[in-house]
Amino acid sequence: MVRGLLKQLTSRSLSIAGKWQQQQLRRLNIHEYQGADLMSKYGVNVPKGAAVASVDEVKRAIQDVFPKESELVVKSQVLAGGRGLGTFKNGLKGGVHIVPADQVEDIAGKMLGQILVTKQTGPQGKIVSKVYLCQKLSLVNEMYFAITLDRKTAGPLIIACAKGGTSIEDLAEKFPDQIIKVPVDVFTGITDEDAAKVVDGLAPKGADRSSSIDQVKKLYKLFSETDCTLLEINPLAETSDNQLVAADAKLNFDDNAAFRQKEIFALRDPTQEDPREVAAAKVDLNYIGLDGEIGCMVNGAGLAMATMDIIKLHGGTPANFLDVGGNASENQVVEAFKILTSDEKVKAILVNIFGGIMKCDVIASGIVNAAKQVKLEVPVVVRLEGTNVDQGKRILKESGMALITAEDLDDAAEKAVKALKK
Repeated sequence: MVRGLLKQLTSRSLSIAGKWQQQQLRRLNIHEYQGADLMSKYGVNVPKGAAVASVDEVKRAIQDVFPKESELVVKSQVLAGGRGLGTFKNGLKGGVHIVPADQVEDIAGKMLGQILVTKQTGPQGKIVSKVYLCQKLSLVNEMYFAITLDRKTAGPLIIACAKGGTSIEDLAEKFPDQIIKVPVDVFTGITDEDAAKVVDGLAPKGADRSSSIDQVKKLYKLFSETDCTLLEINPLAETSDNQLVAADAKLNFDDNAAFRQKEIFALRDPTQEDPREVAAAKVDLNYIGLDGEIGCMVNGAGLAMATMDIIKLHGGTPANFLDVGGNASENQVVEAFKILTSDEKVKAILVNIFGGIMKCDVIASGIVNAAKQVKLEVPVVVRLEGTNVDQGKRILKESGMALITAEDLDDAAEKAVKALKK
C-alpha cells in the first residue's frame, strides 16, 4: 500500500527488476510495535500495546497491560504490507483481528510461529515471531500521513490526505487533488506554517488545531533525528475524545546512518529478510535477490544494471543484483559465489567484470577458489576486460575449470541464456 502510493506521489523512484523488489531495498525496516515505541518516545500519540512472542506472554499481557479491556486488536508482526487481507499457511484468514479479550490467547496462538502470505511477501510468506496486542480505539475519522524523501525538492516531503485506510492508493490515482504535499526545507526544518498546511490538508473533525500542529512537528522531528527514509501512518486516526493517534505506522531508516543510529539498527530482524541479502551484507557486498534463473556477479552498479537488462533482452531472467564493487577481495568473490550457488533457482551464472580499480586477476582467483569450496553444478559464463585481463584469463585457463568465456557483454548474456536450455 505504502510504497505504491509514494511512487505515485514522488517524482521518481529507484527501480530494480524483480517481482518482489519493493521488499528488497537496502534500508532498515522495523516492526510496527518497535515503531510505536519509538514514536511514543518522541511524544507522538500511539495506542496502548504490548508485543508478545508466546501464549504465556499473551496471558501476562492481558492481565498486566489490558486488565479492563473487553476487546483487543491482535496484529501479526511481519515486515510486509497487506497483513489484514493475508492468509496463514495453516489456513487462518487475516493477519489482523479484533476479538473479545477471552479469545485473544487462541487467535494469537494460531499466528505465532506460522507463515503469513500477503500481497507483498510473495508466495513464500514470512514467519510471525511476534504479535502486537493493542487497545481497540473508538475512531471517528481516519486520515493518511507520511514523510518521505523527494528527489525533486531534494529534501523531506510530507504527504497528507483527509481520507486514509486501505483505499488510499485508489484515491491517490483517481482524485490526486485530495493529496496534500508539503516540502520541508532540510536546513531550516519544519515551520509552524508547514505544519499548519499539513493539518489543513488532514482536516481533522474535532482535534484541537494547536495540538495537531504539535503532533505533526513531533513526527517530523522523529523523521529528521533518526535518519528516516520513510515514516508512514495509515491511518492517522482521530479518536472520540478528539485526539490524533498514530494507529498504524511503518518506518524505514537509511542504512548509511547505521553508525550513528546504533540503538535503532539493533532492532533489525534478520528473520524477516532474504537470507542471501543478510549473508551478503556480512561481507559488505551489494546484493538484492530477485526471482530469475541467471545469477549475476558484476563490478559496478551501472554495469550490473546493464547486465540484467541485456540478460532480459536475450530472453533470460536475472536471479539477483550483485555488485562486488571496485575493491573487492578474493574472499568477497568466494563468498559471492557461495551466495549465488545457494539459490536453488539459479541455473547459470554470469560473471561480468570490467576491470578498472577492480583487477581481473583477483576476480579470476576468487572464481577458482570458490570452485574448490563450492560444487559448481551450473554453467558459468565469464566475461573479463580491463586491468590485468591477460593474467585473469590465464588463471582461469590453467585452473582446468569448464568455463564458458565471452568476448563482450552481449555475447556473455546470449551464452548464459543458451546455457539454460541445455
